[in-house]
Amino acid sequence: MRAPKECGSWFWDLGEVTPPGLQSALRIAARMVEVLNRFDLFTPVSLDCKWYVRGSGFTGTMSRVFVFTPLDDPSLPDKVLGSQPASFPDSKINSLQIVGSGTWFDTEGKAHQEPRLVDLSVTTGSYGPTATLSVHHDIWGSFDFFGRPHHEVQARNAPRLAGALKGINTVLGVAPELGEPSYFGVATEFGIAAPDADEDGLGPNLTDKL
Repeated sequence: MRAPKECGSWFWDLGEVTPPGLQSALRIAARMVEVLNRFDLFTPVSLDCKWYVRGSGFTGTMSRVFVFTPLDDPSLPDKVLGSQPASFPDSKINSLQIVGSGTWFDTEGKAHQEPRLVDLSVTTGSYGPTATLSVHHDIWGSFDFFGRPHHEVQARNAPRLAGALKGINTVLGVAPELGEPSYFGVATEFGIAAPDADEDGLGPNLTDKL
């Protein structure tokens, strides 16, 4: 089950260490994906590009570029720019959503491929790039969305997320800010905080919002 809001998110402000622009954003995404891929958490499939016009904001249009090369391939920026909507010739890309899939493990250790197991986005604005990573599934926490303990699932998945976050901090050279808490979870430095259990050892049942 995938929650409509994130269970946890992490935000890196890279304006002081990386120049702005599309190429920088793609290089940042490539570094992050490389780390995530070491833990089988993310294989990119496409880039969703949001287009903005200076002075009027988001155009309401988005283009999709399918990825067949590494994200830092020198030819990719031209492909992305070539997807500009013809009805907005003055538009520029403000942010990229990197769409992909990852692997999670169930109680028995069986691997499952999951679309959008991890969400990853980068911005290209003039103030310098930022990057955001978020997760929306219950496999990272000590309880599932019904409030049932699932320690085997957490033990097979949460350490991989923690390792990826540590690796991303290293390759970006910046520590992240933690995203705002949501109904579905609270981010910690390297994972998702454990909610308090009730007298029966159960966590909160969150399925009313799913």
